[in-house]
Amino acid sequence: MGCSSSRTILAEKVEIMEVKTTPYKDQKPGTSGLRKKTKAFEEKENYLENFIQSIFDSLGDELKKKTLVLGGDGRYYNKEACSIILRMAAANGVGKMIVSSKYLMSTPCVSGLIRGKHAFGGIILTASHNPGGKDEDFGVKYNGSNGGPAVSNVTDKIFEISKEIKAYKITKEVPDYNNDKPGLYKFGSMDIEVIDAVSAYADKMKTIFDFDKLKTFVSRKDFTMVYDSMHGVAGPFAQKIFGEELGLDAKTVCLNGEPKEDFGGGHPDPNLTYAHDLVETMGLGKKEVADEKVPDFGAAADGDADRNMILGKKFFVTPSDSLAIIVDKAQECIPYFKKGLKGCARSMPTSGAVDFVAKAKDIKLHEVPTGWKYFGNLMDSGDLSICGEESFGTGSDHIREKDGVWAVLAWLSILAQANEDSKEGKLVGVEDVVKAHWAKYGRNYYTRYDYEGCTSEAGAELFDLMRKKIKDGDFKALEKFSQYKLKKADEFEYTDPVDKSVAKKQGIRIVMEDGSRVIFRLSGTGSVGATVRMYIEQYSKTELDSVPAEALKPLIDFALEWSELKKVTGKNGPTVIT
Repeated sequence: MGCSSSRTILAEKVEIMEVKTTPYKDQKPGTSGLRKKTKAFEEKENYLENFIQSIFDSLGDELKKKTLVLGGDGRYYNKEACSIILRMAAANGVGKMIVSSKYLMSTPCVSGLIRGKHAFGGIILTASHNPGGKDEDFGVKYNGSNGGPAVSNVTDKIFEISKEIKAYKITKEVPDYNNDKPGLYKFGSMDIEVIDAVSAYADKMKTIFDFDKLKTFVSRKDFTMVYDSMHGVAGPFAQKIFGEELGLDAKTVCLNGEPKEDFGGGHPDPNLTYAHDLVETMGLGKKEVADEKVPDFGAAADGDADRNMILGKKFFVTPSDSLAIIVDKAQECIPYFKKGLKGCARSMPTSGAVDFVAKAKDIKLHEVPTGWKYFGNLMDSGDLSICGEESFGTGSDHIREKDGVWAVLAWLSILAQANEDSKEGKLVGVEDVVKAHWAKYGRNYYTRYDYEGCTSEAGAELFDLMRKKIKDGDFKALEKFSQYKLKKADEFEYTDPVDKSVAKKQGIRIVMEDGSRVIFRLSGTGSVGATVRMYIEQYSKTELDSVPAEALKPLIDFALEWSELKKVTGKNGPTVIT
């Protein structure tokens, strides 16, 4: 993937301008950076520049002459923002910026490059699974030297600086160069290195998985698959790995593989609601599809390729079950884990399916708040190998971000192992693997209701009401549901075992004596308003084939009545059900 050691000079010297600016009070990074409507970045004077300068100022003199990685998911305004950031990086004394063709780089790829190139950090331009386009969302986040999202004390510092910023630095000159192929350029005292990010990522995957075994498996005549990139940045990575490396026909395997600034007008969130092309293809849509026309395996990615959805033939795998199965099978199926797992982890709202695996295999289990940064410390301290979130995020300690393509390769590795002795025509499929897992460990029935577009005021009022009910012991609504006995109700708080930092108000929990759970959380990944998420979980060791909606209905009814969600938010129903 290398480039010539000779540098093409774009500018021997650059003129550094210090531009006066006015601070904004709304640039507080959420769990995954700063996300706003694109127009805020594009039309508000110096909005992007203010935030980038706040990042640079928060890093101080340590940033001087260091290397940063820069890339994005290709959404609208990505190229323009990258050009501005390059000019600001040069003006702020950065030594080298590593970029890729058309500035396209998946979030897991950026994380891997930060670690592999021993960079000081990286800037990722993405709003992840949020829609893209001039009237939609844009985002900026900073990742540290471990390759993971900036920790809270860093993002807090960025926010404080952004509220007081008076000026930003930028070069007068604009770097004019061809970044369609690898090369090395000099822009004042800063180098710009263009790399083949897709090949770099593929090479990393080859150190984790047995590609020869995978290639043999996917070449079976009785196996077909499809991967939906949803017009996000995953497209080129999927074509490289599934097409070029594993020998599949990329034209038929890779759906929506061309990255587009507006994701083809879609919502690049890999779930049963928004990944409609894949859902229809896999026989889970409204139209009836003959079994023989449905692929054996399907998967989807989000805009920046860090999330994944796994489907079998007319069969949906919940992210919680997916995590549990990967943890269960990792040592025997994935060479990277052949010596065993250091530990596993899940976010608090994720179902307890992986808990049963961890207990049976004597693997240390960690429960953390939602937000991938909470996994990073555990990985850095050597306490964690595989982790996941119910929001379609799965990953391992090969990087410090969730990794959508990694999860797909993990599942293909599990299927390859399961079919090692099966004859053509007797394929062990996704549904077979999942049902075998349930038979061994039991089933965690699980669903998530998303109430998008709530006002921030309504969200705050709802959670204040629930906190008061917990404090007052007000669970009268439970009297109608005699099958459930309250074990505890609280608001999740997490003390990091590594740095001892404390994360408060991480979700309302209601836990029943049989292990059933009701959880409410305010999401921080939207660009406007608030999203209220309600999670419902019920475990059964013996009832394995119930319809989830029916099995969970009593808990759902209780949760809605107790929380008074409809009354407070004005929402008659969820926007998305997962």
